[in-house]
Amino acid sequence: MLRVAEHVEKSDTGLARRANEDNFFVRSPLFVVADGMGGAQAGEVASRLAAETFATGLPEGGTVEERLATRVLEANSRIYRLSREDSERAGMGTTLTAIYVDGEELAVAHVGDSRAYLWRDGELTRLTRDHSLVDELVRRGKLTEEEAAEHPQRSIITRALGPEPDVEVDTRTYRAQAADVLLLCSDGLTSMISEQHVAELLGAAESLEAAAQALIDAANAAGGRDNITVVLFRLEEAAAGAAAEASATAPLDQPTQTGMRAADARTAVAPAEPETAEQPAARAAAREQPPELPAVVAARRRRAERENQPLPRRVKIFAATVSTLIVLTILGIAGMFATRAVFFVGTNDQGMVTVYKGLPFDLPAGLKLYSEYSVSGVPAAAVPEPRRKELLDHQLRSRSDARDLVAQLELGRLSP
Repeated sequence: MLRVAEHVEKSDTGLARRANEDNFFVRSPLFVVADGMGGAQAGEVASRLAAETFATGLPEGGTVEERLATRVLEANSRIYRLSREDSERAGMGTTLTAIYVDGEELAVAHVGDSRAYLWRDGELTRLTRDHSLVDELVRRGKLTEEEAAEHPQRSIITRALGPEPDVEVDTRTYRAQAADVLLLCSDGLTSMISEQHVAELLGAAESLEAAAQALIDAANAAGGRDNITVVLFRLEEAAAGAAAEASATAPLDQPTQTGMRAADARTAVAPAEPETAEQPAARAAAREQPPELPAVVAARRRRAERENQPLPRRVKIFAATVSTLIVLTILGIAGMFATRAVFFVGTNDQGMVTVYKGLPFDLPAGLKLYSEYSVSGVPAAAVPEPRRKELLDHQLRSRSDARDLVAQLELGRLSP
């Protein structure tokens, strides 16, 4: 049986932001990182709500994956409801990545582009998949990893908690072993330094405390363009009886959260939840099964199976004509952006510069993959030709980028 031997958490505002919209929650064996987004401090509110949702622990019943996913969906509902009730927080959202240590297994729940990594025997392995525009393009072979790192839309995420009433949660279970080190981080780390650099810093550090500080220092040295949050914990072997005795006599870790610069905590802990007599036998039976548990991820698996079918078969199944295939391809791309967390600038029927939410595609039968989000007070004809072509190119943008661009136009601050 494994237990968390030690953990450390650090969060830093970075060099370019005035406030920290990251939050984390730690109560061993549960670890959570959330990276908020939205103006007027709405991002900080969203990430805090997500972290606070785990304060009561996991619900009873079901697999650990299912219990984690239940809390994530609960967080999504809370954030979405508040964003609808408060106009200043409309559209706010947050990423979320959580790990629960369950005996000799790690259950992971994930939405967005924060990440979880496993450091084992000198090698770094990513445990999560980014829900971002560039990561989707990399997976489809449209971009290389190097191109993605410099892509102008690399900050656009395609899935988050809060923007929509429903969200799909990625869950998975991994086998763990003694001496494993787990890293959870916001993209303020991974957008500034490479995974190779992360691995080098973890390998060179003499302690988790030193490793966490080195990671934050490296991200700031590279520019510190975003908030940086790092949660590290190390596993060790523990006898089941000793672990149960320790957890019965030792208090639970208190949860720690942060919205402050350079906040940190480090504690040696015992497992928070003692085992019942039936749990070891149940865990042994579970280890004989494949580690991926199907109940929560059935829909994701079905989609993956469809995506992995050879193209000719998919054409035979779904398309009888070239035009139908084109429509299905566009619909597939639209599905990738199910949260509709992307925007673009164009003109409406009256010729006014307009911000649209969604993708700039019209489908047959009058179907549109976008909706009008806000109309400016500037006619497109009043924009100088060189600037007009650049402004109205339907480039995908984040909500804040699109609104800021139009605001600058309205204020006359965009040069010809």
